[in-house]
Formats: sequence, structure tokens, C-alpha cells
Amino acid sequence: MDEAFQASAQWYDGHTAIRHEGEAVWNGGDVLALRSSSGDTDVPFTDLEYAEERAGELVYRRSSQADFRLILPADLPAGLASRLPEKQVYGAWVDKLGIGKATAIFAAVSVAAVALFMTAPEWLGPRVPQSWERNLGDAMIGDMGNRLCHTPQGDAALAKLLGAVDPAQQKVRAGVANIGMVNAVALPGGQVLLFDGLVQDAETPEELAGVLGHEVGHVRERHVMTALLRQFGLSILLSGANSGMGETVFGLASMGYSRDAEREADEYARERMAESDISPLGAADFFERIGGDAEGEQNAVIGWVSSHPDPRERAEAYRAAAKGKSFTPVLSDDEFAALKSMCEEDPNVEEFDFF
Repeated sequence: MDEAFQASAQWYDGHTAIRHEGEAVWNGGDVLALRSSSGDTDVPFTDLEYAEERAGELVYRRSSQADFRLILPADLPAGLASRLPEKQVYGAWVDKLGIGKATAIFAAVSVAAVALFMTAPEWLGPRVPQSWERNLGDAMIGDMGNRLCHTPQGDAALAKLLGAVDPAQQKVRAGVANIGMVNAVALPGGQVLLFDGLVQDAETPEELAGVLGHEVGHVRERHVMTALLRQFGLSILLSGANSGMGETVFGLASMGYSRDAEREADEYARERMAESDISPLGAADFFERIGGDAEGEQNAVIGWVSSHPDPRERAEAYRAAAKGKSFTPVLSDDEFAALKSMCEEDPNVEEFDFF
């Protein structure tokens, strides 16, 4: 281009506070020449960035020099204006696409992000390495401190009960926590906790067998990490459960599984109980008793069934599994008594304080 443009200009060189006044001269090349009585400066167009517009003036920065400022009149010749960086209203790529297309892209990305967040637990949970899951479960158990109950007779009774509902060679680990809630929870890494409130509420060892078998079913079907990811988010893999032990226990105790997962855990429990000749009628009685009835639903919103669906329907399924069959006691009276007295007779156990 043979034609040259020039316009009045002011600039700060970025080294001093002196304002230079002169002309911006362009001869059609890739450099804008700044000419003044105090000295000349050549600025490549590629080094300029749009800053702002104010009172009929355009302000530009240099990407290579943070404090440099070039001030030009807003009514620049068309040729020179075409070489300068364009004004950005929303951002470079938004301005390039247009606000309509950019909005559509944002909406599509948002929908995809929500879909990923909603479905991630289902496919990610079973794929979490078991070593990670076990470390997480061990950390949670470690946070319990001395709140797990132990006596020789009680531990033996619990091991016998666990063996009846979990015949696999590599056993799920089980314990009784000194917590008064009527609840039980499956932890990551193959661990199950019965809360002492549930143990005390149980009227027969078969009731405990049904609950324990159900929680073991969640472990064996690898439902636990899926539910944890849904409950606490992906941070569970990075930082473990909540830092407050009370919040962690409440969160785990109220952890929701899908209906399919609940059915699978119930089916697992009934199959193992059938293999070990354990009566499912105890589990049915337990569900009916703590699930409430039509006249009094106050018990239906507390304890173990508050996070599990349709206790009376589940009770019917357990009763149906008992038809035409005979069973043997899963624990003796003495073993059941030892299990119920574990927390009371353990001299070292600590009470759980939620506050």
C-alpha cells in the first residue's frame, strides 16, 4: 500500500510518567510509528491490545509492556483502523461468533455438564479402584476412634452372624458402633456398621441377619461408591468424607441408593439367608415394626428405613421367601445376648457425640 495515514496521538511509554504527544504514522506495513519531539517509537500492530473507549478516544495497551498506553482519536482513517485490534464487547471468541451463537454453545455445554454430573456416579462408582475404596473406608473407620464396641463373646457372635449372610472367602468386615440411632451403614472398602440403637431394637438375631445381609449386599454389588459420589460429589475421592465426624455419619446413614440397588441388596440378603437356613420372617417383622402402620406413621421417617423405600412391601417379599420352608436359629440365646450387650460391657468404648 502506497498511501500513508497519520493521526494525532498521545502515549505513555511505560517507563516514565511523561505523556508524549505527537502523531501515529502508518505507511501500510506491520508497524505503527509514533513520532514526537521527545523521541520516536515503533510499535508492531501484533503487540497492541484494545483497552477501552472514552470521550471520543480509543486506548490501546502493549502486551509486551504492561504500563504502555496509546491514545488515538476514535475517528481514525479506515485503513489504519482496520489494522488496530477490534473493540471486544463480550470477549474475543464471543464477539467473533456473535452473542446468539455463543449463547447456544453455553446452553449446550451447560446441559452436557448437568447430564455428566447426574450420570457420573452410576458409571464411575463401580470403576473406582478397590484399593482407593478400601483406603477411604479405613479412614472413615479410623475417624470413629474408640466408638466401636468389642467383647470376646460379642465379636464371636457378630462373626458368626456375618458368616451366615456373607459366605464369600474374603469376608466383608463388620462392627457395632456405639451410636443410639436405629440404623446401619455400608462403608467403602467392604465394611458394614450396625449402630447399637438398631442392635437394641432387634427382637431376634434373624432381624439383625436381614439388615446385615442387606448392607453386605450393597458392598458385594459395589453400590457404595456410587451412592457416596451422588451424596458427597467427586470430592469424596480426593479428600474423603466430611471433616466433621457427626456430619459424616449422618450423611452415610441417610445415603440414598437407587431402587434397583435396593432390590439387588434385598435379593442378595434373601438368597444368602436361604443358603444358610435363616428365617426371613425376622427381617419381615423388623421392617413392619419400624416402618410404621397406616394409623401411626411417626416411626416411618426415622431410623434405618427412612433412607429405604416401602418397608411393608419389602416385608411381604421376605415373608413370601419363607413359605413352605423350615429354618434353624442363626444364633443361640447366649450369642444374641452377647451381641446386644457389647457396647454396655466394653469398658473402653466411647459414646458418640453428634455435637
